[in-house]
Amino acid sequence: MDSEKKKNSQQIPVQAEERVIGGFYSNTAKIAHTKEEFVMDFFLVFPPAAKLGARVVVAPSHAKRLVRALNENIAKYEQNFGPISEVPDPPKPPIVH
Repeated sequence: MDSEKKKNSQQIPVQAEERVIGGFYSNTAKIAHTKEEFVMDFFLVFPPAAKLGARVVVAPSHAKRLVRALNENIAKYEQNFGPISEVPDPPKPPIVH
């Protein structure tokens, strides 16, 4: 293994706040972009209210890697558990500034 691959495969300790460890359930996401970044807002929509649980901002190259990782994981999920049925979209979340 060359030194670059070895360097990239090293594990890095991760620290997380308690509120982050528990996760946030999201049933709606809103995605926008500029030339420099993608902004992903994750909401829990339960009419008549919606709660913004997380905003994640990434570089375009990382957004592309994220899409690839999601596609790979969806394929693995469907191999193990069968096809994922799509359901109608929930109501749109409010605009967040």
